[in-house]
This record gives sequence, structure tokens and C-alpha cells, in this order.
Amino acid sequence: MSRAGGRERAVLHEDFARLCAVLSPSREERACADLVRRELVELGLAVEEDGAGAPLGGDCGNLVARIPGTGDGWLLICTHLDTVPPSGPIDPVVVDGGWENAGDGILGADNKAAVAVALGLARHFLAEPAEVGLELVFTVVEEDALGGAKALDRSGLRSRIGYTFDHASPIGEIVVASPTYYRLVAELSGVAAHAGIRPQDGRSAVLAGARAVASMRLGRLDDETTANVGVFEGGTAANVVPDRCRIVGEARSLDPVKAEQAITSMVDRLGDAANAADCECDLDVSVARLFDGYRTRRTAAEVRLAEAALRDCGYEPEPIVTGGGSDANALIVKGVGAVNLANGTERNHQPDERVSLAALEGMLDVGLALVRRAAEFV
Repeated sequence: MSRAGGRERAVLHEDFARLCAVLSPSREERACADLVRRELVELGLAVEEDGAGAPLGGDCGNLVARIPGTGDGWLLICTHLDTVPPSGPIDPVVVDGGWENAGDGILGADNKAAVAVALGLARHFLAEPAEVGLELVFTVVEEDALGGAKALDRSGLRSRIGYTFDHASPIGEIVVASPTYYRLVAELSGVAAHAGIRPQDGRSAVLAGARAVASMRLGRLDDETTANVGVFEGGTAANVVPDRCRIVGEARSLDPVKAEQAITSMVDRLGDAANAADCECDLDVSVARLFDGYRTRRTAAEVRLAEAALRDCGYEPEPIVTGGGSDANALIVKGVGAVNLANGTERNHQPDERVSLAALEGMLDVGLALVRRAAEFV
């Protein structure tokens, strides 16, 4: 089965570098969305934008474009426009056979690599239509609990199955299980007092919070379950008994019951610490189930299509489970048979994020194979 041609590969890298250079942290995707829209419109495609942005506090909604096939079926390719917050300008450069940021901070390959691949697929199948139609979705606010994908109107989608390229691991890996995810935000309120003159009159919210966190089971709880406190802040000055403390944490598990049990335990520990006699504090806790987990059978059509496409491109398929989420989680809840595929990027969300030229081109080859093979499965 033929792969992308030399010119297609060159344009892929050009697109990727341009996309990465456009900063698009969650809720600030407008400039990147406008670039993607402009490219698609110049190809002759109609691009729809939904109203997901405003309710999420963002400046842009999800984009959808479609390329009809010669038959009736449709295949969805979903990528996200946002990145985690960059620490400065992004200057993509090639070093030792891979793209890196010449500056300090993320490259944005998560998920600009997949966005560039989606543009490459659009160009290819406009020139050489496949039997199935290609439905391209570009979401917003993925990095904050899959906000855009959760807001996407399923009734407007034509595809029964689809793919995201959003797992930073070697191409060939197929995510067949992803966790249920809870987020916790706790506000502890005590009483401020002078720490050197009247400490006995104060009630330390920081002390209560510290006791709560120290008593929690955090880290890897078992093979399926993790818990973490990622934000702990409070107080105003060294000489003031702190009357405020804010804690943000999470729990996730491949078993939804275990995820609920883990987050419930964290809330219970906060309650115990807030009620302690020597630092009694008011406690306000909010818990949100931000996305649902899934397990996909190896026999599912979307998995078998992925395996066939990967083998066509010389990759050996490997089913994996992950502790992270992707837009696939939200699409599955909406009834789309979605699969998250590894994209070959390295160290996403880190200052040394990278993607090799070969991996970027490999993603395009796999995307082409998915569309070409899709008629056998949709």
C-alpha cells in the first residue's frame, strides 16, 4: 500500500512548524483555528465552527470539515488545537532528526503533530477521494478535561468510528483502556491572628490542609488507580496565622468504582482535618467527574481497522492501557467508536518535548492507511 509522497511529507513538516509557532493554550485557540480554517477553505472545503468556546470561557469553538468519499461511509479524525500553557515563544527547529523548540518550553507537538497530519489527509483525499468520506474535527480546551469534545454535538457527526492521535508513545500502540477522572478543589477557612503575639486566637487553615494531605493515600494506589494533590497554597505572611488554604487534587482509575472510592477518601481526610479541635476550619469542597473511562474490546471494528492500518505501514500493533485521557473518552460517551493511537511524540507537556521527522511522517502514513482501509470496517 503506497505511503505519502515526498512533496506531501515536505508540506507536512511545513504545516507542523507553522502550527507550533502559533501559541494556542487552552481557551486561546483562535489564532490557530483561523490558520487551520484558512488552509481548509483554500482547499475548497466548508468549515463549521460550533459554539463550544464561549461556555468554556474561550475565544473559539470546535471546527468540523468534511471530504466526501465515493461511497456512503464516513471516518472521523479528531485532533485538538490547544496546548498546555507555553512559557514563551515557540521556535520549531530540526535537531538530530527531530523537531524541538529552540527556546525554553514546550514544542506543542501535543497535538499540533496530529493537526498537521489532519491537514495532510485533507489535501491527499481531496486529490484522490477514498471510498469513505473523511470527517475532520479540531477541538478546543482538550487539555482541560476534554472541554471541547464534551461540548461537541454528536448529532452533527456522520462517522460511526474515529481516531485521535494523542498518546505520546511509539507508533503502533493502541489505547484500549483509559481511566475515569475526578478533580477535587478544597477551600479551608480558618481565623487569622498575629503569629507572634496571639497565635492561640488563630485557626490555621494551612495546618488543617497539611494534615489532610499528609493523611491521604497518594501516588499509585494499585495497578489501575492513582491519586494526587497538585496544588497547595495559602497564607499571606510569615507572621500571620493563615486563615485560607486552597488544595486541588485528582483521582483516576480504570475501574470507575475505585476512582470514586479514591476521591471520596480524599474528601473524608479533608473533613477529618478540618474538624480537628486545635485548628477547626470551615471546609468547602467541590468534586467533579470530568471524564469517563472506557475499555474497548480487541475485536471491535475500530481496533481491527487500526491494527490493519498499522501493519500496512510496517508497525506491529500493541494494545495498551493508559492513565491519561483524550478526546476519545468524550467521543466514546457520545456513541462514536473512537480509538486513541500513539503518535510517536516524546515528553509531551515538558520543556524538552520532541517529535522525530520519521514519527511525524509515520503518523501521516497511518492516517492514509486508516482512510483507505476504512471501507472494510465502517
